Amino acid sequence: MKIAIVHEWVTVIAGSESCFKGFTEIYPDADIFLLVSDEKSLEKLNIDPSRVTNSFVQKLPKAKTKWKSYLPLFPYAIEQFDLSAYDVIISSSHAVAKGVITNASQTHICYIYSPIRYAWDLYHQYLKEANLTKGIKGFLAKSILHYIRRWDLGTANSVDEFIPISNYIEKRVWRTYRRKSYKVIYPPVSVDDFTLNEDKEDFYLAASRLVPYKKIDLIVEAFSKMPNKKLVVIGDGPEFKKVKSKAGSNVKILGRQEFEVLKDYMQRAKAFVFAAEEDFGIIPIEAQACGTPVIAFGKGGSLETVKGKFISQPIEASDTGVYFDNQSIDSLTDAVSYFEENHTKFNPIKIREFALTFDKKKFKVNIKNTFAEIIEKHKK
Repeated sequence: MKIAIVHEWVTVIAGSESCFKGFTEIYPDADIFLLVSDEKSLEKLNIDPSRVTNSFVQKLPKAKTKWKSYLPLFPYAIEQFDLSAYDVIISSSHAVAKGVITNASQTHICYIYSPIRYAWDLYHQYLKEANLTKGIKGFLAKSILHYIRRWDLGTANSVDEFIPISNYIEKRVWRTYRRKSYKVIYPPVSVDDFTLNEDKEDFYLAASRLVPYKKIDLIVEAFSKMPNKKLVVIGDGPEFKKVKSKAGSNVKILGRQEFEVLKDYMQRAKAFVFAAEEDFGIIPIEAQACGTPVIAFGKGGSLETVKGKFISQPIEASDTGVYFDNQSIDSLTDAVSYFEENHTKFNPIKIREFALTFDKKKFKVNIKNTFAEIIEKHKK
């Protein structure tokens, strides 16, 4: 049985790349197809470049760093991969990977992180943040995204089974494509890289890429209005200056740090604060693997990656955090106050036990068994 694994790009290592790496390890003889890749990133994932076929985008100017500039070409580029010799196609898709062309004798399984965010759910937010709501550039951007939405809908029919990364994404797959998913399989988390620490100190931690939707500026503003609460922020990105400008004297902005530094802060923090509406969200699980409770925005993947309670709901022994219901300063500060009132009720050992349910070993077993079921079901 010949297997092809299709992923969009390997130029930075993020959550989807950990899943993609898992696929390449489960199926070590599979061939890999990428729009664009970077040799150093492939090396970090222990992927032999000889297994990889890149699209023509790889040869375009600055493709390894400015690949997003070639978005209008992605649908065409992904369709140029000739996969006719393969029995099974596994697409690892958060943009266009699922759009590869297949035939009736093949089984196409799509592990989906989300329908294309900037064409669907985040369309208006993307245009505003990119300053593309007006003018000629705005018209062109809207036209391109309109075309991508139409193309994306059409390619959904070539997928035999969707495997979404969360129940939240399962709903989004149904809303966008009107397709039922086979089952949800959570992404792998390297929980063994983090160790339990039951001795917590009197500070809160936020860590993320500093980009708008992560809402780190909201967290910093909220804590700056609580001068008796200490906050540490780890991360770098385009919003670094904006975030730093909003920090009060009780907020430390450390920028990008090495893994061991991040891990140390995660282990010692009183709680980890997470304000993004994520499709899944790996970093709160990493914090919980240290026995650290999480204060999270109660929408999206956080409802699955944190076992929490909203304000006024009683904390139970198995809970791992607290939710706030709006991405606002008042909502977050209320959640912090509620956490302060109840923080002794959280059990670091129970919190780590919950995090272990997302272990990457379980992911591999689940993927292998589920994909085998699907392949048997769709035998032509």
